[in-house]
Amino acid sequence: MKQILIEKDSYYDSVFLMLINREVKKIEGVIDAVVSMGTEMNIILLRDTGLADKELDGLTPNDLIVAVEGKSTEVVEAAIKTAKEMLDKKSGGDEGEGYKPSSLEGAIKVVPEANLAIISLPGEFAGREVKKALNNGLHVMLFSDNVSVDTEIELKKLAKEKGLLMMGPDCGTAIINGKPLCFANVVRPGDIGVVAASGTGLQEVTCAIEKFGGGITQGIGTGGRDLKNIQIGGTMMLMGIEALKNDSATKVIVVVSKPPADEVAERVIDALSKTGKPSVIHFIGLEPREQKGNLYFAGNLEEASGMAVALSKGETYKKRTYTIDRSEVDAIIERETKGMAGIQKYIRGLYTGGTLADEALIMFDREIGGIYSNNQSKKDFIPGDPNKSIKHTIVDLGDDVYTVGRPHPMIDPSTREDRIKIEAEDEEMAVMLLDIVLGYGSHEDPAGAILDSLKAAKNKFEANGGYLSIITSITGTEGDFQSIDATKSKLESIGCVVMPSNFQASTLALEIMRKVEK
Repeated sequence: MKQILIEKDSYYDSVFLMLINREVKKIEGVIDAVVSMGTEMNIILLRDTGLADKELDGLTPNDLIVAVEGKSTEVVEAAIKTAKEMLDKKSGGDEGEGYKPSSLEGAIKVVPEANLAIISLPGEFAGREVKKALNNGLHVMLFSDNVSVDTEIELKKLAKEKGLLMMGPDCGTAIINGKPLCFANVVRPGDIGVVAASGTGLQEVTCAIEKFGGGITQGIGTGGRDLKNIQIGGTMMLMGIEALKNDSATKVIVVVSKPPADEVAERVIDALSKTGKPSVIHFIGLEPREQKGNLYFAGNLEEASGMAVALSKGETYKKRTYTIDRSEVDAIIERETKGMAGIQKYIRGLYTGGTLADEALIMFDREIGGIYSNNQSKKDFIPGDPNKSIKHTIVDLGDDVYTVGRPHPMIDPSTREDRIKIEAEDEEMAVMLLDIVLGYGSHEDPAGAILDSLKAAKNKFEANGGYLSIITSITGTEGDFQSIDATKSKLESIGCVVMPSNFQASTLALEIMRKVEK
């Protein structure tokens, strides 16, 4: 039994719809469900899955679609009703108590003291709303993706003219005046300011700063293209650096980015030099330079955090690979390899954070080579089928190819759970490498949600005379509602190794693979 509900001109935030979609799918008897806006991509998905067809003709990205397939008419009607009730709660009622403004203008009237707008719309419509926000004197965090380069350039030019931040597009993480925005973690206040062109990079750095005993003034996101595209030229990165330069509370500045355009990198380095403040730079994938003046260059995300905290405390950073004893590392390697079968020889990294996936990918590509990934810059090592691993494979499951019609895996772990089950069928896998990301926006129990599939994978290898090593790290703090201690305990209860950072987890996985290859 299938049924479809369409509401014209009823826009809802995509993340909110993903959460509703997840709840509807949990209803007993529901076979499949899609709660989404009528974007071109979503319409193609609905037609491909057979949930709807002619009903979708003429729809626009501003039209709401609720499509459900169930085992009976009663199940489908109950699911549609549940979706409607959740949507109605989001919409609110009349003006007054509980009023939910349906426009930027309405929101400004309700909260006239606000100075920042978070915008999440289909990319083709986002630019218009960002302009409105900027022209109303609001800083902007633009969560939307699929915004054209030309639009980004135009918006950042306007923001610069008005002296306002325009974080994004595709900016998922920020911490402004101590407030975590979108995907961010609860961190203590301090004197370290961060500007990052990568969402989980910003999360990993701010969480590591917390673990090292430091604190944050601001965590400013820029959007992934800010430093990569010469035309954009690092506009928001440079504005973020200038803001931290002028912030009396910020004593140390940290900059994190995926490999930038050479020309833009030099602009960033020059701007940091002119701040006069101790500044730590980590361009992921690039070899760190020697320290020069007030500039310090880090080799990984954790090291960037450690350097920043040391500078904040007036101490000298001691470079190291692990923050646990070498004897403990050796014992883990011995334990994790002794039960492996002779045919086990491949690493499989299943990541929810794109920057964390890149950190692992770049390390493995540099050290052993031949790593397949949807994030690969080498075309020959991009899998033809993104759902099938080839030899050594590290995937970013948050990539668009995996999230069409599905929530991001940090919101809904079922994407990774499905992939874990697929990987468990390959008896040549030796190590599974995972990130677990806590904080606002993330699933309420990201480790617990995949625990059964991880345990089943381990049991399968043991039954076949082998041993599957699962190496994990947790990006999070004690303040995050998911509880970092409880998360660690769950993973360790089924034999997973939990390392203090993604860098240490990746390094340990590399050492295990080297021993396996001997």
